[in-house]
Amino acid sequence: MEQITDGVYFIQGQDGMIPDCHVYLIGKPSSGDLSLIDAGLIGKEKYKMDSILKAGIDLADIKRIIITHTHLDHLGCLPEILNRLPQAELWMHIDEAEPLEKGDEMIAYGMKMFEEMVRSMFRKDSGFFKMKTDRKLAGGETLELGGMIWDVIHVPGHSPGSIALYQPNEKILIPGDVVYADNAIGRFDFYGASGRDLNDSLLALSTLDVEILLPGHNRIVRDLPANYILETEKQWESCLV
Repeated sequence: MEQITDGVYFIQGQDGMIPDCHVYLIGKPSSGDLSLIDAGLIGKEKYKMDSILKAGIDLADIKRIIITHTHLDHLGCLPEILNRLPQAELWMHIDEAEPLEKGDEMIAYGMKMFEEMVRSMFRKDSGFFKMKTDRKLAGGETLELGGMIWDVIHVPGHSPGSIALYQPNEKILIPGDVVYADNAIGRFDFYGASGRDLNDSLLALSTLDVEILLPGHNRIVRDLPANYILETEKQWESCLV
């Protein structure tokens, strides 16, 4: 686990046939009030929990898991991790929490092909992604987490309930799969996705002062160039709208 700043830690995803997302741990360690951002792909629990333990952090200090969006590469490992973190609450955007609570698992699979892969590779039955959420986010919240302030921004497009987390003091953005390094953006051909919404979300994020970009995949970026997100939006605008 790599320390990004005091209170922000990075666990790199382990990609295979299906990508595995990066996971972030946020909160001052001395606060005893830490938050895990995303969970990762099915089967990655040991790697991610061991990474935290090797950094000398008590798993009991992780009080919640915040999901940037519920695609299986971000959510698949959640049941395993919750077994290790029984004290942790589950937070996600209402637009994806409600379908999952009703058993609409396409919000997690994204497309039929991925559902079939999970069935064959991981032997998971229907209902695997049906789950209850402890807190439903809407976007616009300001959260006090582990001695830090984080703004929640609703950024649909890659999925209907995607959220980004922004730390204004240190200018850190955790955008999920909305925008990556190298002017890449998230796919917009999944169930519930929208290119136009994704474009609007990029424009919303482009108004933020961001110096550290911590995306769901690809490399992390320190010293992000000014206007990077807006320039990325301009490169993709014709495809999105």
